[in-house]
Amino acid sequence: MGKDIVIELNRISFRYPSGRQVFAELDFILSKGERVGITGPNGSGKTTLLHIIMGLLKPDMGEVKIFGKPRRTEEEFKEVRLKIGLLFQDPDDQLFCPTVVEDVVFGLLNLRKTHEEAHRIAQRTLKELGLEGFEERITYTLSGGEKRLASLATVLAMEPKVLLLDEPTAGLDEETTERIIEVLTLSDLSYIVVTHDMEVLKRTTDCIYRLNDGKLHHL
Repeated sequence: MGKDIVIELNRISFRYPSGRQVFAELDFILSKGERVGITGPNGSGKTTLLHIIMGLLKPDMGEVKIFGKPRRTEEEFKEVRLKIGLLFQDPDDQLFCPTVVEDVVFGLLNLRKTHEEAHRIAQRTLKELGLEGFEERITYTLSGGEKRLASLATVLAMEPKVLLLDEPTAGLDEETTERIIEVLTLSDLSYIVVTHDMEVLKRTTDCIYRLNDGKLHHL
């Protein structure tokens, strides 16, 4: 069983610079193939939890193990970020190139893909998300829903083993929400979805936790 665990958090404690404690000896495991939902009040630390998994924040205490290895240093988290895709809550934190296709191929070129291969993967990913023909669109002119889908394209194009999705459907219209739900349910990826939308969690995840008072409680 141990070899199937992809993310393991052991007795994680974390406080914000203000001194407010968010996690108190929090434990969490994500195994291969699992689809986990996390909900909870604003300020309970849902985004912080994802950022700790990615090494963007460091816990005050406890151990972060990803793919069976303890992760502490920036160097150790570089491998994690190649295999785990994080969809940020705000698409503007993810999109920084002039056009949609440039954003999608950016990570692929960093993976040493050829220019032709990167563009082929980008076009295929955009088509899967209903963004065919968006390649040359200027990213800052996109609607909120289009930005969210373009952000998801930048993550999926990297072909991650695990997805971390922070409020993936927040503020989206029904059509775009359905498209994201469809992409998730048809994928074979392990993932964590963080959202207030219980309907989305019920349709896309196998188990749901509520994050409150520094701990995860199974619903």
